[in-house]
Amino acid sequence: MGLASTASTISKLSDLAEKLYKRVETIRKQLTELRDTVGETNDRVTALERELEEQRALLEAVAAAQDVDVADALAERTETGSGEAGVADGGDQSADERAAEGEAEAETGEPAE
Repeated sequence: MGLASTASTISKLSDLAEKLYKRVETIRKQLTELRDTVGETNDRVTALERELEEQRALLEAVAAAQDVDVADALAERTETGSGEAGVADGGDQSADERAAEGEAEAETGEPAE
């Protein structure tokens, strides 16, 4: 009887080891995919940061050409608590529409409606 019990125990341990090996391999694959995703996301963030820097430089150049002090404009915006109009605060304009209104306001000196 002792031999049958030992064989059964060894078989159970072998099955458990096989299941654990499969699980470790699955986790290893998931980790590799996660590393790839993190690398791709890092590349995207770097590209977006670079693009943002370019846009900021262009915006500051346009502001300088229009004699607008960027620091004062940002400070005023912060003091008034105004933010981008979005769905949460009832705004339904796209960024392009808001930009067009800003351009119209800069040309006429009056707020666009």
